[in-house]
Amino acid sequence: MSSAFDPTNVDLTTADPTAVVCFIEAGANEYNGHLDARISALFVILIVSTLATFFPVVAARVKWVRVPIYAYLFARYFGAGVIIATAFVHLLDPAYGEIGPNTCVGMTGNWGVYSWPPAIVLVSVMLIFLLDFLAERYVDYKYGFVNDKPNVEAIITDQPGNSEGAAPAIPSQQHPDDQLESAEQAPKEKPTAKGFNNYDLENYSVKEVADAEERSFQQQIAAFLILEFGVIFHSVIIGLNLGVAGEEFSTLYPVLVFHQSFEGLGIGARMSAIPVSKRLSWLPWFLCVAYGLTTPISIAIGLGLRTTYNSGSFTAQVVSGVLDSISAGILIYTGLVELLARDFLFNPELTRNSRRLTFMVVCVFVGAGVMALLGKWA
Repeated sequence: MSSAFDPTNVDLTTADPTAVVCFIEAGANEYNGHLDARISALFVILIVSTLATFFPVVAARVKWVRVPIYAYLFARYFGAGVIIATAFVHLLDPAYGEIGPNTCVGMTGNWGVYSWPPAIVLVSVMLIFLLDFLAERYVDYKYGFVNDKPNVEAIITDQPGNSEGAAPAIPSQQHPDDQLESAEQAPKEKPTAKGFNNYDLENYSVKEVADAEERSFQQQIAAFLILEFGVIFHSVIIGLNLGVAGEEFSTLYPVLVFHQSFEGLGIGARMSAIPVSKRLSWLPWFLCVAYGLTTPISIAIGLGLRTTYNSGSFTAQVVSGVLDSISAGILIYTGLVELLARDFLFNPELTRNSRRLTFMVVCVFVGAGVMALLGKWA
């Protein structure tokens, strides 16, 4: 911005548009008190979002917990819709408002020669694809290709399970009732050298079953860590903003409680679908706690900077815009590929129950719609 710019005397026919936009966006520190309410937000968001994150994991990992099948499916697929809406409404759109064209950053220097938000999103998507591809290749090289996904919903729901010989595995959306139907209609499969099928598992040794679990875990954990990484980026920014928000704090507070809870539900549901060996039994709990703590810690940092931090400053806009763009790319890839395509389009065990399948699809749309609606306020 030109040092000669005088906001009290602007001639729009001669003024530098960049200087005008930068002055409008610069703002100032907006903190207006209500410290007690802000501190309460730290604990409320910590408790509510952590509980929402833990719910699907507890349902999957704690043997004595039994939940209705539709409760689990709601958590899993509502969460998938939330993740996708977060990518587009809560990350990509704000990124355009922070570093896109017609913003102070987007009209300044090299930021003004190109539309950077979609470029950063594209780079993020391609890098995540590359990491995902390399992870899959590594697992295939180490264990051999396998395209069979045993079911764990019998363990986490209140429905009757399979026999004791059922495979330890990746929770998929197929219910035991569907597995029984498939088993009755499909011919018995022979064990293969490269993988396990859902039948005759008594022919496999304990070591072979353990190897199958480890293979499934390694195939999925990299994608999950990338997903949580992208969500945590976003949580840091909104936590800081809540700590220093001005008049909009009263609206932002309840909206972010729901926002973080819904995102936590998506994170927890995806974590519950990953088989974890006993040696890493602590990992699901650790990752859920990490998500639950991120926003409260960021709120605490924001409170520490409440009288000095300016979310509208040039530097803050650059950092927020870049992080939002990176996170948007991560969540777009993960949401569309890992959550939708693999579960609905390329899942060989997709349920044959039309009612259940309809419920799953509706949950995705409801999750996306509710999260998109929250974008009106946060």
